[in-house]
Amino acid sequence: MPALTMEQVLILDSYQIYTTQPKRSLFTLDRVHKLFFQEDEFGDLMKGITSATSVVAAMSHFSKKYAQFIAMQFYMLTAYDEIWDGNEEDLRFEATQQNGVYTICMFANPNDWRYVKEDERERAMKHILYQQCYKVVQDLRNVTSISPKVIWDNFFVQVVIVYAKLLDDPSLADRAMDDLEMLEERDVWSGISTKSLFYDYTQGKAPSALVNQPIRKTCCLSKDIPGLAACGYCPLEQDA
Repeated sequence: MPALTMEQVLILDSYQIYTTQPKRSLFTLDRVHKLFFQEDEFGDLMKGITSATSVVAAMSHFSKKYAQFIAMQFYMLTAYDEIWDGNEEDLRFEATQQNGVYTICMFANPNDWRYVKEDERERAMKHILYQQCYKVVQDLRNVTSISPKVIWDNFFVQVVIVYAKLLDDPSLADRAMDDLEMLEERDVWSGISTKSLFYDYTQGKAPSALVNQPIRKTCCLSKDIPGLAACGYCPLEQDA
């Protein structure tokens, strides 16, 4: 498995995904899946970190931060033909502070990214969508009565941002368009939905036209986190 370049490490750092060994970790991705962590412990932990007014808001906030990892999966796939493919107990989460607000960051081993061959590209994307997205959606819904659409919208906001960047780079635009079209096809969503949930979100519009536009159908509840406000994609802002 390839070690990451310094350029890749800096890109991951900018999304609060760090490749150094954490001094400690609060929990791992594997633990998110565990039933004993889906009772009250996870919700109480995230509510305590963020001071959210509800467990639903705390779970939405977690999915927004985790969405940065998902977005980086798609970015690295397009830009470097690589994805993170480590053990779920090795993707670690820790509390941190960002712009004066307590939140979480992630740690991953730099040797856990691997090359994706051209003939396995669709299979790799399906793995990301099912194993790292869909399963986490189900996990969070076991914690509280959060709408799955809220979580998927949180993922898609970040995915749209990275595709907008990729399509703006002449050296990556063609590959980014290929990957974007694959994500819009229903075949890659088999086992999750009978349609592309991503296309349902974007309606086929160019990512550059969607950045910071109120295209969400759901509110991410960031307004219910002290120190934060409604995001630039919020449908409530459009109605205001």
